[in-house]
Amino acid sequence: MKKILYLILFSVFVLKSTSSLAGTSSIMVDAQSGDVLYAVNADEKRYPASLTKLMTLYITFNALENGNLKLDDKLKVSHIAAGRSPSRLGLNAGDVVDVKTCILASIVKSANDCATALGEALSNGNEREFAQMMTKTAQKLGMKNTTFKNASGLNHSEQKSTARDMAVLALALYHHFPKYYPLFALTEFEYQGQTIQGHNNILKTFEGADGMKTGYTANAGFNIVTSAKRGDHRIIAVTMGHKTADERDEKVTAMLDKVFNSLNAGEKVNVQQLKAEIETPKGGQKKTMYAYSDVMPKTKDKAKSDYAIQIGAFSSYDKAMTHAKNVQKQFSHKLLAQNIQIEKLNRGNKAIYRAQIAGLNQTDANKLCGALKNKKQDCIASLLQTNSQFAAR
Repeated sequence: MKKILYLILFSVFVLKSTSSLAGTSSIMVDAQSGDVLYAVNADEKRYPASLTKLMTLYITFNALENGNLKLDDKLKVSHIAAGRSPSRLGLNAGDVVDVKTCILASIVKSANDCATALGEALSNGNEREFAQMMTKTAQKLGMKNTTFKNASGLNHSEQKSTARDMAVLALALYHHFPKYYPLFALTEFEYQGQTIQGHNNILKTFEGADGMKTGYTANAGFNIVTSAKRGDHRIIAVTMGHKTADERDEKVTAMLDKVFNSLNAGEKVNVQQLKAEIETPKGGQKKTMYAYSDVMPKTKDKAKSDYAIQIGAFSSYDKAMTHAKNVQKQFSHKLLAQNIQIEKLNRGNKAIYRAQIAGLNQTDANKLCGALKNKKQDCIASLLQTNSQFAAR
């Protein structure tokens, strides 16, 4: 009798535990404003699967930018990297492969052997140390609910993230590494005379999609982070935990179609209507809706974030963006999750590009300008202008 009672209690415990991970998690964020346009279970911790590689690539791109790594550097493949389970490029222990190939294979093929090789190259051969670096980087970016345990996304019980955190990471990749972002649009690449095909069908089927990454493990389900642009709008969409790739692709397509139809028609997105039109009653999943001015969850009584700091005018978009990112790095604790905007001004026959960082409250904007002026840098704090003409990359 006691044994039967124990089995009943154990079954209830298991069902209760697994029910917390039921359903899916989704979020859509405007890539320029940072506004969360739609969210369902966006803060629920899940296995990220190969979305993990986005952080491996973020750190790799940073190493390339800092000169600590070069695209043509040769990496010797370890037994650990070569032994990773599929998806793989097919590297053997002792093989030599260049950094560029590992990047392309990690993006297009989602190659676990290549992602591991990159992680080892950036941590003196110790993937565990690289995972710690990944988690620390996530924390700096504001990914509050993410822990990484490996470079590839292969299952680990403690490796968890959320749809919201993955949106933060996608925004960081897009804004911080414009030089490397186009790589996420690739659907194939050449390796040793063979064409290696990818399996991100959204890049082929959804108009405007130009990145980023799919992921799957049995524990995680089917995940995707997608960046797409139509007209003047770019949206980052994340959806996680689907039972099939088709279900995942249908969901992210429905999300993006609805929001682009509203935005490109010049309408203000009504998030409640968006919820009703995207969500279906299948499965009885509980829905939670958010509409913030920031990708991070709001706290009570948060000051209005309707100020920007103007930090200089430049002759080109690239110069303005480079300066804005340098300022952002100086004050990462305040600005890393904020939005860089480049305003285009016409002066006769010439265009001037004014760099600014938006999404600040008045107090922070004034403090940051004071700090910049103390460093002999230009800065003006002002209310956001609704008629500004922002430049596209």
